[in-house]
Amino acid sequence: MTNPDDPNSTAAGRRRWAQAYARAEAEGKVRDADFSTLSGMTVDPVYGPPDDTGDTDETGDPRMERIGWPGEFPYTRGLYPTGYRGRSWTIRQFAGFGNARQTNERYKMILNAGGGGLSVAFDMPTLMGRDSDDPRSLGEVGHCGVAIDSAADMEVLFDGIDLGAVTTSMTISGPAVPAFCMYVVAAERQGVDISKLNGTLQTDIYKEYIAQKEWLFAPEPHLRLIGDLMQYTSATMPDYKPLSVSGYHIREAGSTAAQELAFTLADGFGYVELGLSRGLEVDRFAPGLSFFFDAHVDFFEEIAKFRAARRIWARWMRDRFGAKTARAQWLRFHTQTAGVSLTAQQPYNNVVRTAVEAMAAVLGGTNSLHTNALDETLALPTERAAEIALRTQQVIGEETGVTNVADPLGGSWYVEELTDRLEAEAERIFAQIEELGQGGRTTEHPIGPITAGLLRGIEEGWFTGEIAEAAFAYQTKLEKGDKLIVGVNTHTESITDELEILRVSHEVETEQRRLLAERRAARDQAAVDAALERLITAARGEDDLIEPMLAAVRVEATMGEICNGLREVWGEYTEPARF
Repeated sequence: MTNPDDPNSTAAGRRRWAQAYARAEAEGKVRDADFSTLSGMTVDPVYGPPDDTGDTDETGDPRMERIGWPGEFPYTRGLYPTGYRGRSWTIRQFAGFGNARQTNERYKMILNAGGGGLSVAFDMPTLMGRDSDDPRSLGEVGHCGVAIDSAADMEVLFDGIDLGAVTTSMTISGPAVPAFCMYVVAAERQGVDISKLNGTLQTDIYKEYIAQKEWLFAPEPHLRLIGDLMQYTSATMPDYKPLSVSGYHIREAGSTAAQELAFTLADGFGYVELGLSRGLEVDRFAPGLSFFFDAHVDFFEEIAKFRAARRIWARWMRDRFGAKTARAQWLRFHTQTAGVSLTAQQPYNNVVRTAVEAMAAVLGGTNSLHTNALDETLALPTERAAEIALRTQQVIGEETGVTNVADPLGGSWYVEELTDRLEAEAERIFAQIEELGQGGRTTEHPIGPITAGLLRGIEEGWFTGEIAEAAFAYQTKLEKGDKLIVGVNTHTESITDELEILRVSHEVETEQRRLLAERRAARDQAAVDAALERLITAARGEDDLIEPMLAAVRVEATMGEICNGLREVWGEYTEPARF
């Protein structure tokens, strides 16, 4: 007979969950809302297998040790016992175009329409650490995001938006630390206590070498900057997340779901090793790591991927890195629907694709979500398209009932099998990465074994090769007709009219260059020169780089001046040619 007091029994697990839910309710952490079906049927906050019964030595569903209950290790079913009854995901729409003033207007539109957080898209010159008047910036200023040349631009970007009250995500990696310093200085100029700042900086340089290719230096100097940033935020900004480990760009480059999962988590393990190598306590800095995943169009595979990610991260953090607190074991993640799934043909179909992908992210337990606009395969989204994307999330959250029950697909034979298979494939890839790091080495890498594997894989082109093979295999199936895309290789007839798309005027670049020239003329050049020299001196040695960089930003040193100063010391990274 099953012992109901066995901690692994279904009955014991249900009791633990019920107690945690009751505590959350008593603390006011459950929303005051109607948690019933459209027909008025009351639903429970979570569902699981029946309590253990019968003459058996088993403890209920044998899968429950791996599936668990919401808010309980290994967090397969979510981080909180309340699910979305406690708090819905943050609607965080990605936006940025033209100059800071134009993007500020779009941010206010998003916030006024019900958005819960901001996510900054930067233009290509900014992403590459170039000023708008750099000759290499010609024709690119403001076109794929907002142009940010100095702290003054960051002030305008958030004008009228309280940085102490809004969480802000910034999608930038190569020059992430200078952008962060400009954000901090903009907050200082608003009078915000920077210890209260809350948001996320992408910073993830590994995925740049693996997929997106927007780096400035070789890996080691970037890792030095990231380590300094981790130490700074850990000491001064406890709620701020200095690293958003990004699988999104890995998936967009053509990886499989399992590769996205494994490469992303391996990058995360590398950053944990970096924090530990800096003497930081894992239970203190690990909660500052967050993740960013792609939600692609294969509905159930994506849900399983998110569930597997939480489970793998929790287990590795506890068993490999010694994290003892729940917060240090949690994998919190933002999701963006798949840009690569959008089609220029029959673009209104993209509304359907985005809704399916967003629903997968929600059923997978995402903590925040961006929904792509239907016209983003053609240009930056118009206000009309951006509003449809925002409303997509709101319809899912307010009308479908999916927020009533935590992990409603938990226990599904298909979803659980997919979750297990993705986890097993990810573990196989982790072993390959560690083996790469061991190859030919006589001493351990000073940061750690996963870091050694990541750097070796980047150096040898292993990651890019694996992604290229996956992308080629999919493209072959697409061209043979084994995989179908509506409007592209099936159901191609259409009465769809051409879309009116957003076009960024060349006047944006002219105006941005004019503003930059005015700011340079008005600043104290001697103070700028001295601050940049102190930063370069620190870069040549081993001193912390955050404080001298903040000092340079405060006197209005530009993004290009800061990054070029560091390039003088560290050089620029060029990817080796491979055939």
